[in-house]
Amino acid sequence: PQLPHGHMALPSFWKVVEDSLQQSGAQLRAFCQAFETVAPSPGTQPLTPAEERKVLSLVSKHGPDKLYQVTSNTSGSRELDLTLLRGQIVALLQSADTKGNTSRWLVDAGGPRGFVPAAKLRPY
Repeated sequence: PQLPHGHMALPSFWKVVEDSLQQSGAQLRAFCQAFETVAPSPGTQPLTPAEERKVLSLVSKHGPDKLYQVTSNTSGSRELDLTLLRGQIVALLQSADTKGNTSRWLVDAGGPRGFVPAAKLRPY
């Protein structure tokens, strides 16, 4: 099969390749900038003073490496499940429930303790 630019001299061919790569790169950068302005990262939500105090107390009790942020609202449907709002900070107590199920984690929500779906948590 013949390449579309196969008849070109090598320097001209490389110039075409370089130009199209630069154009793609510029389009990608523009897309990334547009995406960042439309969708601010959920991690940048400012914490209320009350939330901030709660986070500080969780850090002092459990250490910073145990903190997780809730990625979407959870409604506790089972006994001992917590109902939490997106953006809330919790501390991981155990990465499994009492039956050893690792898809439900035991967390301290700064007072109440209970289970949350692991899929709805990400390191803070």
